[in-house]
Amino acid sequence: MSHTPVDVAHENTPVAQTGETQQPSRPVQVRAFRFVLLIGVLSFFADFTYEGARSVLGPYLALLGASATAIGFVTGLGELAGYGLRLFSGRWADATGRLWFIAILGYVIQMASVPALAFADSWGMAATLIVLERVGKAIRNPPRDVMLSQAGGKIGGYGWAFGVHEAMDQFGAMVGPLVVAWVLAKQGSYQQAFAILALPAVLNICFVVIARLTYPRPEEMEPPSAPDETTHLPRLYWIYLGGALLVAAGFADYPLLAYHFGKADLLPGQWIALFYAVAMAVSGTGSLVFGRLFDRFGFHVLTALTALSALFAPLVFLGGFWSALIGTMIWGVAMGVHESMIPAAVSPMVSVRRRATAFGIFTAAYGVFWFLGSALIGFLYDLDLAWAITFCVVTQLLAVPVFMIVGRRYNRLRPSS
Repeated sequence: MSHTPVDVAHENTPVAQTGETQQPSRPVQVRAFRFVLLIGVLSFFADFTYEGARSVLGPYLALLGASATAIGFVTGLGELAGYGLRLFSGRWADATGRLWFIAILGYVIQMASVPALAFADSWGMAATLIVLERVGKAIRNPPRDVMLSQAGGKIGGYGWAFGVHEAMDQFGAMVGPLVVAWVLAKQGSYQQAFAILALPAVLNICFVVIARLTYPRPEEMEPPSAPDETTHLPRLYWIYLGGALLVAAGFADYPLLAYHFGKADLLPGQWIALFYAVAMAVSGTGSLVFGRLFDRFGFHVLTALTALSALFAPLVFLGGFWSALIGTMIWGVAMGVHESMIPAAVSPMVSVRRRATAFGIFTAAYGVFWFLGSALIGFLYDLDLAWAITFCVVTQLLAVPVFMIVGRRYNRLRPSS
């Protein structure tokens, strides 16, 4: 006998689902997995486009006359907009139910902004486009994540759905900068590099349209939840968010790692770029493996990987070449966890009717704390390297007991694999 899935959002603390779970039919599973792959393909071209551009934004802004202060302000403002606005796009998606419209709007804004950088004749115009690209990402992410979660319930678990997507996403993030580097190595200009990125941008929009036409109602892939009368998110969600914010605050962004590699004369410029490519490869591969393990073993996997991630700081900042490489690879593992497993864990905590809002709040807060944490880590780095390392390690490890508490309840909510 099967039961209607429990809407965990009805209680301050979600309750476990009872009874046997009816497994989706093979055709339904195949259709859902094809949807995940299609979202992965369009995300590959999205990351190809904007990560390719972002790999050279600093020197391009400098070429247009921006100061270091201006570059830091623009990139920081872009990241703040890219995460903070997700709160509003998530609420918009839940209030209207127009997931595809909002996602497509975001993709169009984002993909149009990158090639337009080729026509920027001042750093102010380029800065506007850089922030606009982040705004586009903020608009499209919450509804896209909801649609991914709807498919995840049909293919064996949310971790697998987000892991497959993240693997393809990170592959695009690796290929894009390599293509831009190739253009510049051939004596091409920044403008030519941005213009070439119009091709993956157009392909992204094409695949977005294909996905919309092929899967016009992705919510049908997830069984309807019980009638939902409360507007509150469950207590478990907020506890989990607290742990995730600790992880975000203690995670240094790669530019700081790259800055250290250069300042300490640890790596030449080309090796710094290569280390980043290695980190992206590890992140993508790890997303696949750990997403599957997450669905099978639950929150224990996330807890263990969070503890492992705390090692990146001492390895990167205190060791030599090989220590830095291992630390960067662990940093890549952590990045994969941040981009796939951490958001995937939100899905079973919240009913589908409020999931876009939950994703929006979660990623907005996560991004703000990542931004503030990175700024503090940079300040501590200038003050005393030991303080920066201590902050990274301690904040990451403080999240471990929080995740252990959440895991005891969470492992009864996740779908059976």
